[in-house]
Amino acid sequence: MKANDYLSNRLVFDPSAAAGLRNRLREDPKAGGQQAARQFEGMLLQMMLKSMREATPADGMTNSDESRFFTAIVDQQLALDLATQAPTGLAAMLAQQMARSARVNGSAGGAGSFDAVQQSLFAAQAATSASRAPVISEARQRSGQVAATSATASSTGGAGTSSGRARDFVNRVWPHAVEAAAATGIPARFLVAQAALESGWGKNEIRASDGSPSYNLFGIKAGQRWTGATTEVQTTEFVDGAARSTRARFRAYESYAEAFRDYAEVLRSRPRFAAVIGQQDGVQFARSLQQAGYATDPQYADKLARIIGGATLREALAA
Repeated sequence: MKANDYLSNRLVFDPSAAAGLRNRLREDPKAGGQQAARQFEGMLLQMMLKSMREATPADGMTNSDESRFFTAIVDQQLALDLATQAPTGLAAMLAQQMARSARVNGSAGGAGSFDAVQQSLFAAQAATSASRAPVISEARQRSGQVAATSATASSTGGAGTSSGRARDFVNRVWPHAVEAAAATGIPARFLVAQAALESGWGKNEIRASDGSPSYNLFGIKAGQRWTGATTEVQTTEFVDGAARSTRARFRAYESYAEAFRDYAEVLRSRPRFAAVIGQQDGVQFARSLQQAGYATDPQYADKLARIIGGATLREALAA
């Protein structure tokens, strides 16, 4: 398979594929623009397929995190195949727009247009998530509520997270999660779920010695390069799989908005999180974070995936 053919069959949610497209746009703006436009049309079709999957009840043995993960992979390839073989016309419009931008901005304009369209699509995804909660049938919600709530409670280290506390937490952080989603391409509900896991739905939020909030919902530590405010607290780290209590310094913020912006910047600026950026599958998002070394807890990915797919978050978003 030729290198260009290989790139054509990978969606730009794959960071390495996006980098390859930027390079091709610089080398051959016209051909690269057409290829990038087809990729973006595939992204849009994938978003439509994902919405259809979420609106369809799926109970039974085939309804698991693993089956949903592989279904997402199939949908990604299907979307790209449809964009290539049965285009909707969006690709042609995007190609024309990038070509106009390239003429205005010079030879590097193609890559710049690519980045602009990529950010626009990520923002559109975040806006879509903000305007509608995940759709679930009433029958499915009743049948899965007990098991999902139990899994969520165990993953946060508490018993029976109250629906009221979950709703209050989501209402406080949702606008900031949407902003971070636009910057990272990660669905806002994934970011809310991680904040819920790290803070116990806000109950165990890191606080300063005087009891004031640090607004640090993602457990981001204050390394040597951090020049902002900090707070030192007792925390739990896992060494060789065993939990140990230790004291550590964490970043402190002025608001939740600042905390979410900093978290988005951490993901975007560090190469080890490249596989997390733009991730659209909840299970893979959680696994990618753990594989990148975000947390020392060996069960971190499983706990986060259970919250993302659990009833507590769905009900809080729907309220």
